[in-house]
Amino acid sequence: MQTDFDIAICGTGPVGLALAAMLIQRGTPAASIVLIDAKTAEQSARDPRSIALSWGSRQLLEQLGAWPASSTAIEQIHVSRRGHFGRTLIDRNEYNLPALGYVLRYGDIVSALEAQLKQSGMTIMRPASVVGITETGDAASIALKAHPSIVAKLVVQAEGGLFNDQQPKQLHRDYDQTAIVAHIHSDTPIPHRAFERFSDEGPLALLPQDDGYALVWCVRPNTARRLLALNDQKFLSALSESFGGRLGRFTAVSTRNAFPLGLNAHTVDQKHIAVIGNASQTLHPVAGQGLNLGLRDASVLAKLISSGLASADVLKEFADGRKQDRSVTIHLTDMMARAFASTNAGSLPQALLGFSLGLVDGIAPAKKLLAEQMMFGRRA
Repeated sequence: MQTDFDIAICGTGPVGLALAAMLIQRGTPAASIVLIDAKTAEQSARDPRSIALSWGSRQLLEQLGAWPASSTAIEQIHVSRRGHFGRTLIDRNEYNLPALGYVLRYGDIVSALEAQLKQSGMTIMRPASVVGITETGDAASIALKAHPSIVAKLVVQAEGGLFNDQQPKQLHRDYDQTAIVAHIHSDTPIPHRAFERFSDEGPLALLPQDDGYALVWCVRPNTARRLLALNDQKFLSALSESFGGRLGRFTAVSTRNAFPLGLNAHTVDQKHIAVIGNASQTLHPVAGQGLNLGLRDASVLAKLISSGLASADVLKEFADGRKQDRSVTIHLTDMMARAFASTNAGSLPQALLGFSLGLVDGIAPAKKLLAEQMMFGRRA
């Protein structure tokens, strides 16, 4: 078994797979790359989570021939504040685009990327758990559970926590919020319109998917426990009370799941280790920017690796090139999350957020700037 590689990518989620496909497309030999993941391909393909991808992310995946066959277009995004005047409506027609974004299943994204890599001859190790990564002179060594160690000139961590010896610079915040996720139906759906509704405890997102909506409802942990304990009919009544009547009556809900919310953003100063995607930042789901940011990470890193720079130079250029996009996206989502996580219901910061939505809607340059950051971000 080969144990020496030029590039090792830890994590075969969409970001790690996309990076591998981008490198091959740019001429990196498949035999010089290894992909490592603790999950099997079947486990990833069965992942039913709903993911929002921007128009810019669709462009990146289409260039790889890896756009999934099944997706639901978002043509409008309606942003409002419960109980307050002011809203913003972003419409694809204002930007001459077929869609602002799309809602897909995580497993479908992974499967489409896997299909592109299947015939490449790339080494894929799974299930294989990473237990440590150590820099050793001109390379890095990856210790694996129940497998021989892997040595690579450049290691890219695309999923999970950090394993390197140095302490990263880290921004961490616990929002004291829990996200409830499910799939729901209503009797008066508005095709291809997504909703982001800010309530007293956090944002409530409804994303059009198939013949219903993917729900992401962010509330205080105690509220989440109460909502999860309700039967379906009472849960839908509570949802209607928080969301309002724009979609008529909510008629059905799937199995509900919940997870705590926080912000973790890392930067590391290493010569042979890069962090992208979830290994670099996990964001609050407000505005749905986590995976989009990770795919832009992959795009920029693939371009730099393919330029022929030494690993240390690649990582410096990568850090400099991604600083603005990461900073804007992280701080935008953090600001919106903290308006509810750190203030009392009905407080002045929350009221100002509602007012600002109406202000943004009436000022074309501000609205265009917000929409473009959400649709494209900055890739370099």
